[in-house]
Amino acid sequence: MKILEQIKLPIKKEMDLFEEKFSNSMISDVPLLNRITHYVVKRKGKQMRPMFVFLTAKMMSDSTLINEKVYRAASIIELIHTATLIHDDVVDSSDKRRGFFSLNALWKNKIAVLVGDFLLSKGMLLCIDNDDFDLLKIISKSVKDMSQGELLQIEKARRLDIDEKTYFKIITKKTASLIASCCALGASASNSSKSQINKFYELGEKIGIAFQLKDDLFDYGNRKIGKPTGIDIKEKKLTLPLIYALNNSSESKKKWLINSVKNSNDYVIKDIISYVTEMGGIDYTQKKINEYYNSAVEDLKYFEDNEFKESLKKLIKYVIERNY
Repeated sequence: MKILEQIKLPIKKEMDLFEEKFSNSMISDVPLLNRITHYVVKRKGKQMRPMFVFLTAKMMSDSTLINEKVYRAASIIELIHTATLIHDDVVDSSDKRRGFFSLNALWKNKIAVLVGDFLLSKGMLLCIDNDDFDLLKIISKSVKDMSQGELLQIEKARRLDIDEKTYFKIITKKTASLIASCCALGASASNSSKSQINKFYELGEKIGIAFQLKDDLFDYGNRKIGKPTGIDIKEKKLTLPLIYALNNSSESKKKWLINSVKNSNDYVIKDIISYVTEMGGIDYTQKKINEYYNSAVEDLKYFEDNEFKESLKKLIKYVIERNY
């Protein structure tokens, strides 16, 4: 059995029902939109974010059953996440997503942007129509943070002047905020206290940072992971391995590295990857991943032991050990 399927076992019933509810949440009276959203649903990813919602909710629930609000929270997070992926593909001019053609490749940018807007609005309306204003507040902050993180990264990429502190600010907003929201939504939907919701948000933020750091390392690997090696370098994204190498280089090597990133091609990228590895950028990033992982696991000790906590611990471990 695959590791994610094992992790999902305690919430399998909830995840199966969620898939049905999530599909229904995307139905509209526009045939073209229904064809496109059907295409999206059929090509679902690993669905880790809804898993975070359900595991968090089940950890904090006094009953074996969870309420409808938890299902709405999982649907909201998946709607928002899917919308951001569609918009990202347009921004990045990506033709593929999870090995399949992206929406903008099949239906062009205008339709892809509108579908992303539709899913974003559906997520917000799911909160408003059910008076889930606590969930709306959490997810709205996440959408704001993701937008700010992306824009900050674009601004800094133009000048290639990201330091480590700014880098962590970017990924905290751009990536970690959504996973933090997953955990906070699950806690809030199961009527947890404000302090417990905040603790889950902080836990999710650490998981999200570790998740992004692991993604950064894929750019320097040679395994088939769904995106070509060196794609971040080509897009002039200064990730942690590269930042570390820059910070520990002589002035001449720093100039060479910055110039190489600015004028990167397949041959230069191989040289960049070799140099960053040699300078310890990969090892340093792995060390940071382990630090955030250990801190997240330490945070879990605050909560009572149960099978859902154990699955959440395994899911956190999967985040830092996955191969794609």
